[in-house]
Amino acid sequence: MRVLICFDKFKDSMSAHRAGAIVQAALGEAHSDWTTETVSLSDGGDGFCEIMTHARKGAPETHSVSGSLGEPVDARLGWVDGSGLGEQMLSHLKLGADSRIAIIEMAQASGLQSLPLDRRDCWKTTSSGTGELIRMAGERGADAILLGVGGSSTNDLGLGALEALGLSFCDRDGQPLRPIRPELWLSVDHVEGDLPQDLPPIKIACDVQNPLFGPQGAAAIYGPQKGLKPKDFDRMESLGKKMARLLCDYLGKPWDLTEVPGSGAAGGITFGLNAACDVELMPGFDLVSRWLDLPGKLDRCDWLITGEGKFDLSSLRGKGPGTLARQALALGKKVSILAGKIEVSAAAFPGAGHDLDLVEISPRDIPLPQALEREPENLRRAVLKNF
Repeated sequence: MRVLICFDKFKDSMSAHRAGAIVQAALGEAHSDWTTETVSLSDGGDGFCEIMTHARKGAPETHSVSGSLGEPVDARLGWVDGSGLGEQMLSHLKLGADSRIAIIEMAQASGLQSLPLDRRDCWKTTSSGTGELIRMAGERGADAILLGVGGSSTNDLGLGALEALGLSFCDRDGQPLRPIRPELWLSVDHVEGDLPQDLPPIKIACDVQNPLFGPQGAAAIYGPQKGLKPKDFDRMESLGKKMARLLCDYLGKPWDLTEVPGSGAAGGITFGLNAACDVELMPGFDLVSRWLDLPGKLDRCDWLITGEGKFDLSSLRGKGPGTLARQALALGKKVSILAGKIEVSAAAFPGAGHDLDLVEISPRDIPLPQALEREPENLRRAVLKNF
């Protein structure tokens, strides 16, 4: 039996790498004659830099940058040489074999998971640390940047990142308001400053299709998990439109950039970078799949074991485990999905039949904090019990 083990993270519990290692060890204990391969998944959020850099034998660096609330944090910057990517991947990225590629994960510098629940407030958070990593990548000779934007704590339209790249957001007296963040937007009168002329193209891994504003926009859909209260939504939306207009006018860009699918991802950083830089939005799972050679790995396996912390309808809308499960089933592979909580039925996979297992590993009658703490052991037990 050839088993491909391919997990995304179990949010607030364990990384994709740890989940895969637990399953691989448990399978080895129960079936020593089976062949197993583990691959970690990322949707562009937590783990993106490490997974993408490691997969292509790249070199990670750690730098101190500004965190979401302005305090210093350590964040990784990965480097991969184009010579190690192969012709198909290089063609997909429109790069040459001599390219030097920087890999940046927004969640490292401006991530939600690094903030305790009582400090999650998108009026106060800034994407400046992500901008600092982008600036470093350009200064260190990157020919292209791969940016994963999942897991952000911000709703600042990427203005913090643009501030780190050289723009200033000033009051009526011409004084820069720093670090720029939504709670200061009311006082902003105009934009000043210049952006680096030699900044490399930025390729953003993004599966989100939300526009910047409106009922499906950044604040409406993602603001609540970042601390935005319902009573403050209209004010955030109004001030956001003001800042987007100031930025578009200063850079000579059209307003309809706010309506581009994906412009609302990660608190709108895709909009801000798209207005100011050479940006290409790339379907996140497709990019990661190609980068990790998941099609080839699926072809070679008999059984896929995948999952994440919570597997629900959103998992079937472009996220890694859901997409991978459907691809494996279409190839006639056996598929097992393990998650802390599962909120879909086998009916979501038409024609799967007996080739699909849905295994919920956490008891529903225990509080969430305890469930999260016990998930590593529960994952191991689920494998030994079911497989």
